[in-house]
Formats: sequence, structure tokens, C-alpha cells
Amino acid sequence: MAGKKKTKKPKGPQEHRSIAKNRKARHDFQIIEEMEVGISLLGTEVKSLRGGECSLQEAFIRLRDGELHLMRAHIPEYTFGNSQNHEVLRPRKLLAHRKEITKWEKGFKEQGTTIIPLEIYFFKSRVKLHIALVRGKKSYDKRADLKTAQDKRAIDRAFARRDR
Repeated sequence: MAGKKKTKKPKGPQEHRSIAKNRKARHDFQIIEEMEVGISLLGTEVKSLRGGECSLQEAFIRLRDGELHLMRAHIPEYTFGNSQNHEVLRPRKLLAHRKEITKWEKGFKEQGTTIIPLEIYFFKSRVKLHIALVRGKKSYDKRADLKTAQDKRAIDRAFARRDR
């Protein structure tokens, strides 16, 4: 009995669909280190995220009892949910390896550092969170970064005009 050969799926870029980004994070903070973690969610939260609704603007990560928790992330209620719907601003547990958490805990205890979310996205069928250990920027650092970005854009424009 001859069976069909199974075809393998092509190995290409993985599905990475962004839900929300914290755009001001890179402007307001100096990023020291980044990490991807999982997030423990309820069913109605996942359904609400599939609709593309979420806000990370005021969100931050807190270390409690050797665990990471996402605080003040706004995931709105699922519109077709019932009385079992989730709380909008509830703390959500983040899933990371113990070694990574202890490593970040040492950096977190430094003066002036904090952990913030940068992006929440779907990776295949899982919800992932991109977090960063950051230190706040001073206003003169922000101005210097803006100046270098403007200079880079001007140089790129000049090269583009020259190549025409």
C-alpha cells in the first residue's frame, strides 16, 4: 500500500503579528537589555487582542516573589464576552526562565532602572511580550538623539539626490 509523501512546510519567516507598541519607550528611555517573554492571559483577553486592541503606554513590569508581572496594561473587555469577562487593568503574570529573571533582578536593583514593555505581538498562535531593562533619559540626551536622527535623514536624502 503506497502512501502519500508528506510535504514539509517551507522554512521561512515566522508569523509575527504586532498588536501594540510602546512608541515613546525608545524616546524616553535608554535601553540596556531586551528579552522576549510569554504572558499568561485569560480567554477573553486573547480574543480581545485578536481584535487588535491593547495599550502599553502606562504599562510597566514589577518583580514580585521572584516572578515578573505586567502592571497597568490596558486590554479592553471582549465585546461579545459575558459576566466571565476579564478586568481591564489586572496584573498579568509573565513567563520567563528562572535564570533570566534572577539576571534581570540584579539589573533592576540598580538605581534609576526599571523594566517596561516595548511590544505585544502574536508569534504563531502565542501571545508574546517584548520587554526591556531601561534607564530614563535626560532631556539633553533626547535632544542629542533627535539631532543625530535628523542629520542621518539629511545625509540619506543628499545621497539619494546625488544618485539620481
